[in-house]
Amino acid sequence: MNRTEFVVVTAIILFVAFLFGWFTNWLVHRFMRVPNSEMTELDRMAQQLHEAEEQREHAISYYQQREHDLENKLTQTEAELRAAMEGLRDVRQEAEELRSYIEKVNASR
Repeated sequence: MNRTEFVVVTAIILFVAFLFGWFTNWLVHRFMRVPNSEMTELDRMAQQLHEAEEQREHAISYYQQREHDLENKLTQTEAELRAAMEGLRDVRQEAEELRSYIEKVNASR
């Protein structure tokens, strides 16, 4: 086998390999092709998924805002409670002072 014959045989083998690969690719795409009805269904499902994700994001932002509002309200309520407790403590102390004063006044009579 001389050089020319070797080149021709190699070219034929490569061409046959190319044809075999192309035919295999064609078969795979022919049998794996998605019909238009399924593509429409996939598009509809993709749209529904997109809408569901938007609703989820909206719900998350709503609940985060609601949580923030409730935390602020809780902080405000706790501050009001502390102020009321301090006021009550002062009133009790003042009432105790008044009782002891009244007792001293009554005892000295």
